[in-house]
Amino acid sequence: MRDTNARVGLVTGATGFVGSHLTKQLLSEGWQVYILTRAESCLPKMLEGTLVVNLVYDGSPECLINCVSRVKPTVVFHLASLFISEHITQDIESLIQSNILFGTQLLEAMRINQVKKIINTGTSWQHFNNEEYNPVCLYAATKQAFEAILEYYIQVCDMKAVTLKLFDTYGPEDQRQKLFSLLNKAAKTGDPLDMSMGEQPIDLVHIEDVVKAYIIAAQYLIDDEIIHHEKYVISSGCSLSLRKLVQLYIQTTGKNIPVNWGARPYRSREVMSLWKNGLLLPGWRPSIALAEGLKKVYK
Repeated sequence: MRDTNARVGLVTGATGFVGSHLTKQLLSEGWQVYILTRAESCLPKMLEGTLVVNLVYDGSPECLINCVSRVKPTVVFHLASLFISEHITQDIESLIQSNILFGTQLLEAMRINQVKKIINTGTSWQHFNNEEYNPVCLYAATKQAFEAILEYYIQVCDMKAVTLKLFDTYGPEDQRQKLFSLLNKAAKTGDPLDMSMGEQPIDLVHIEDVVKAYIIAAQYLIDDEIIHHEKYVISSGCSLSLRKLVQLYIQTTGKNIPVNWGARPYRSREVMSLWKNGLLLPGWRPSIALAEGLKKVYK
């Protein structure tokens, strides 16, 4: 029988990089954790053999209503999303389904089951050119659209929400085809890596620090310190250009990586100025400096 005094978390996106690390940390801190996955999803290795309970989502709102009814979570951790930096027409339906429809079904299931607390995941890419709202891409626009829908449920159903807006993340067990994966591959194969001129700034936060932010935000919700909807940024507070970041990676790992700078053009809406107006999550500060974090993960 479930301990009625336990903290119960329902995590979406638990098969992803951030979600899997968050799920593992919640388990280690004594949470009872349920995750929502699709039938075709694979459980990350780090969660195999743990006490996490996997609930299969079949795409219907009725399924989510039943899942939330079964779990009655203390806090919902909503991390599931589809990231596409430059979409094509065929991506539109998937972006809408993953980033808007699924989240709205989740909120409706929370409404019906009187579940009131949710942590949402946003992105700094909602703020192109450091503006209050200017989406870098359609992905960022769908994240903003879901925030607007979340506001409706907050106003009508008295939900309490925290949106954490993330910059770039890194750490162990990262299977995403992002910068460090590409650098590792180039180091192994010796094939030159084509990149832009490398002037764009990058703000990287280690996954351990990212997870701490979610835990702190959850405690604010549990302690009823969130009135309606608070939005916070999870930032390292310092950025490096892509070129300097690659240089730091090479120095840290000692790997020889041939890079063809300028071989690729910048994207049409390349982020050349990071968002600086976000409010940092109270009580949270990054504790792992980039150089230290790279050593821990890649050396």
